[in-house]
Amino acid sequence: MKDPTVRGVVHLIEETKTFGQKGFRKRLVVLEQSKGTFTNFIPVEFVKDGCDAVDDLGVGDEIEVTYRLSGRRWQRDEASEAKYFLTAEGLSFRQLSGGGQAGGGRDDSLDPNDALAEAGDDDVPF
Repeated sequence: MKDPTVRGVVHLIEETKTFGQKGFRKRLVVLEQSKGTFTNFIPVEFVKDGCDAVDDLGVGDEIEVTYRLSGRRWQRDEASEAKYFLTAEGLSFRQLSGGGQAGGGRDDSLDPNDALAEAGDDDVPF
């Protein structure tokens, strides 16, 4: 079964946070989706080495994230109410538009503007 994807524009990229003695790392990226009369904000967490891949993203980049849902239960003690948490864990991403290259799914295709920049004034055919 193929992992689900979500598309959106990068609204926020938090700094990487480290937790515990083992150094577990996670980094939050919030995607923005315009849905006509309202805006949808989708928090996606990248963990471990995925935190470093997010370095290549910028606010305003349009991306598609492959994710998996992860849930957990938390209860302070037997007498307290149980709480349930749902997280979208980013597995990889690919950049659809924007400034930098995406780390999770690099697109190595040639940009025509790059070819012109490398060509120099004498090589331009017009």
